[in-house]
Amino acid sequence: MVFSSMAFLFAFLMISILCYFAVPARCRSGRNLVLLGCSLFFYFFGEPLGIFLMLASICGNYFAARLIARRRRRLFLILALCFNLGILGVFKYADFVLENCNALFGLSLPMTGIVMPIGISFFTFQGLSYVLDVWKGTVPVQKNLLHIAAYISMYPQLVAGPIVRYETVAAELLDRRETLTDAAEGARRFLYGLAKKMLLSNAMGEIASAVFAEDPAALAAPVAWVGALAYTFHIFFDFSGYSDMAIGLGRIFGFHFLENFNYPYIARSVTEFWRRWHISLSSWFRDYVYIPLGGSRRGLPRQLFNIAVVWALTGLWHGAAWNFVLWGVLFAGLLILEKCFLLRWLERLPRAVGHLYTLFFVILGWVLFNTTSLAHTAGYLAALFRLPEHSRDLGQAVYYLRQYLPEWILCVLFSLPVAPWIRGKLSGRRYYEPLVTLGAAALFLLSLLSVVSSSFNPFIYFRF
Repeated sequence: MVFSSMAFLFAFLMISILCYFAVPARCRSGRNLVLLGCSLFFYFFGEPLGIFLMLASICGNYFAARLIARRRRRLFLILALCFNLGILGVFKYADFVLENCNALFGLSLPMTGIVMPIGISFFTFQGLSYVLDVWKGTVPVQKNLLHIAAYISMYPQLVAGPIVRYETVAAELLDRRETLTDAAEGARRFLYGLAKKMLLSNAMGEIASAVFAEDPAALAAPVAWVGALAYTFHIFFDFSGYSDMAIGLGRIFGFHFLENFNYPYIARSVTEFWRRWHISLSSWFRDYVYIPLGGSRRGLPRQLFNIAVVWALTGLWHGAAWNFVLWGVLFAGLLILEKCFLLRWLERLPRAVGHLYTLFFVILGWVLFNTTSLAHTAGYLAALFRLPEHSRDLGQAVYYLRQYLPEWILCVLFSLPVAPWIRGKLSGRRYYEPLVTLGAAALFLLSLLSVVSSSFNPFIYFRF
């Protein structure tokens, strides 16, 4: 069940909110129980069998944390790591490993045929972060299984993030206040995310899907660049829109999730880009992999090694395929170069040079991210730098630009911090709140028309 569907908007969401607020505010456990029940149903609706894996993840992490808190033996931490990484290994990477063993050693091992449950990487990382934080002593162990289950399964961020740390919501699980102000802010945030998804991301996704589906050998450079740019906007507005919706829904239920995006396409370096993009994942790898490996404390060679390890794992986290590994290697290489000397050079150059450099490699990275095989990747990258041979090659690119001209303009504008600038100019004025409310209502109507009329409505990060 996707957030941008009629079933969610006019059935599940309304029923879950009504059931939740029907429980008195003083009965916190009762509201948590309603939220847990709604979340389990939400996941069961999309993954009838996967629900058992998620329940196993909840129980496994709950009991592992209890054992760690009681005895603090490294054995229990190792078992918890093996449990969580084993879940990912079996359900996400088993066939990838078998396929590559067959190719490398000439074997004929049968594939498992296991279908990866939706959102497995997100809920596994949340459970793992909870256990690791209990081990480090940064959060107290939670003795109530209901609270841990509600934390890991909370449907606003269950299947596509952001990755919420237990420390972010620990206090609010036990004692939070749902207010009309938070509910109004949350509803508006949800509607902004829905508009990003339906009005911008889907339009760019249609272009990207059409271009990337073509034979790369017959693809002209202008068309290939239009397709790559379209995907660049598609993935940003898809994922940031989903994050906005998740943060907004959390606010309605009294939770304050951390921000997951901060206008990444204005970055002047790849280092800055990854501080602004998918912040919850970047900070997760920083705190649970990079720093435990030694971070920058053991000299430059070890720091560069740690960066390489983190980005190899980040690539694999996104998918069991070699194009994701190459994507991770690309950014590891760029981050290492920036750490060694490139950042110092960029600081001396005009700001526009840093922006262009960053966007160029980010767009190339999204090509790696969106291609389906190494041959497809190589062919598409070659097409980006192929000279056009016919005028019709340029004409096809112009067609995509003209046909979706309003969406292209809006994508550029809202990739920049235009909204905060407008808010800063108008906030506090008498007409500001009514104007914001009317704007949100208009966006909802336009989004609803798109939901009803469009058959193209994917969520990219559901597959992770």
